Amino acid sequence: MPKVTILPHPGICPNGAEFEVPEGANLAKALVANGVNIDHACEFSCACTTCHCYIDKGFDSLEPAEDDEEDLLDQAWGLKSNSRLTCQTKVGKEDITVEIPKYSRNHARENE
Repeated sequence: MPKVTILPHPGICPNGAEFEVPEGANLAKALVANGVNIDHACEFSCACTTCHCYIDKGFDSLEPAEDDEEDLLDQAWGLKSNSRLTCQTKVGKEDITVEIPKYSRNHARENE
């Protein structure tokens, strides 16, 4: 099974995290199930950018983003070439490293 490594984030995952998930697992749901309470204002329906992340390792192993995700990513704070919405990302065969941006467009965080 691929390993997901979460880099430390001061408010969401201060010590970072590491866990394995089955290939094809939804990244956002895997994060929440493993105690990484990433913002998800639209309940994983690809209607916001609060679950925006950077895939620092393993980006090329993921299926390309679909048009809906690409359109939303244009609105994400701190967009980079390795940006993805975790709610639309399925873990591939390779290990990935995820960085959660310091800020998101969610002004009222659900998980604090």
